[in-house]
Amino acid sequence: MSGHCRCRKGSGVAVMKLIERRGYLEKLKSAIGTPDIKVITGVRRSGKSKLLEALAAYVRDQVPDSCVIHVNFNLLEFEALQEYHALYRYINDRCEPGKANFVFIDEVQLCQGFEKAVNSLHASEKFDIFLTGSNAFLLSSDLATLFTGRTFEIQVFPFSFAEFNQYYGTTDLQKALDRYIVQGGLAGSYVYQEREARYDYIADVFDTLILRDIKQKYRVRYPVTLENISEFLMDNVGNLASGRSIAKALLAGQDKAAPNTVRNYLQYLCNAFAFYKVRRYDIRGKKYLAASEKYYLSDPAFRYAKLGTKNLDTGRILENIVALELLRRGYEIYAGVLYKTEIDFVALKRDEKLYIQVAGDISAEETLQREVRPLLAIRDAYPKILLARTRQGPGSYEGIQILDLAEWLAQS
Repeated sequence: MSGHCRCRKGSGVAVMKLIERRGYLEKLKSAIGTPDIKVITGVRRSGKSKLLEALAAYVRDQVPDSCVIHVNFNLLEFEALQEYHALYRYINDRCEPGKANFVFIDEVQLCQGFEKAVNSLHASEKFDIFLTGSNAFLLSSDLATLFTGRTFEIQVFPFSFAEFNQYYGTTDLQKALDRYIVQGGLAGSYVYQEREARYDYIADVFDTLILRDIKQKYRVRYPVTLENISEFLMDNVGNLASGRSIAKALLAGQDKAAPNTVRNYLQYLCNAFAFYKVRRYDIRGKKYLAASEKYYLSDPAFRYAKLGTKNLDTGRILENIVALELLRRGYEIYAGVLYKTEIDFVALKRDEKLYIQVAGDISAEETLQREVRPLLAIRDAYPKILLARTRQGPGSYEGIQILDLAEWLAQS
C-alpha cells in the first residue's frame, strides 16, 4: 500500500488510512531485476517515501529469497550513515550471498558523497537499488552525471483526482471536483480539519521545503526575487511568460531582477518540480516556438495557500489540473498555436496525438462556439477533445468529442 494517513477522532488512537497507488507501484515492480539504478523523483510531500515503503513491503512478501536493506535518512537511527564510506559499509555488510539483495535509500542526498557509495554498490552487481531524494539535490538533469550506471526514473505527482476520490470514498464527482480544485493533491494536508490549518501546511511545504532546497542547492543570491517569481507564476498560471516579461512585471513592484536572473530562477523552480514548463508548438509549421512558455503549478493548492482567492480564475486552475493529469498519464504536452489561435494542449505519446481544450461551463452557445473554434481550425485527423464541466455524458460537436471534465479526470 502507498499513500498518506488520515487521523480520526475516537478512542484517542490515530487511525492510519493508506491508499494503493497502483500505477506507480506497478512501474517500480516492472523494474525489479533490471540493472538500472531506480530513482523516484517528484515534488516534496508527493508520497515518494510511502511509495518506497510499499515497494519494500512487496519485495519482502512476494520476492522469494530476498534480502531487503532499507535506509531511511528521515530517521535518526541512520544518522551515523550520513557519510558515503559508512553508508557503503553498512549496506555491503548486510549483503546475503545467494539471495536477491535489494537496497532502498530514502532521502539519499542527506549522505555526503552518496553518489560514490551508490556507484560502487551498483558496480558490484550484487544489489537492486532504489532511491528517493530531495528534488533540488537529485535532479532529473543530474542523474546521468551523478551515476555512472543507467538510471530508471519514475516521477511521482501529488494525488490525482481519481486518488482523491479513492481516499475520501467519493460518490458525487462534481462536488468532489469543487473540493479538489481548492484542496489539491498534497495528501499530508488532509489530516487537518480546519481550512486555515490545511493551507498553513501547504504553504509551509512550498516555503520551507521547496524554496529552501532551491536556495541551498544554488546558493541563491536574491531569495526575495525567487519568491516573487514563484508568486507571479502562481498568479499567472497557464499564461504565456518569458524571462523578459516576468522581469518587466517584477520591476513594477520595485524588484529590479535582470532577465537572465529570472530565467535561471525559473529553471530552478522547474528542476524542483514546483512548476512544469510547457513549450509552444506551431501546429501548422510543425515546429516549437521559443519566444515564451506556459508554467503550471505542481499542485493547484499551492496557489490558494500562498495567494488566497484574489484574482481567482477557476478556468486557469482547471487547465492546470488537466496539464498535470496528462503528465501523469505519460503524455508530452505543448501549448498549441495555429495562426493567431491558441489550443490549450497538444498531447503526444508515441504515435498518439490529442488536441485538447479545457473550459468550465459551456451551456451558453456563445461560450461553446468560442471553445470549439480553435479545434475546428485544425485540419488533420487526430482526435480533438473539449473537456468542460458539462455534468452529463459524452457528446460531440462537428467531430469534436465533448467530455465532462470530472468524469475524464476520474478515469485515471
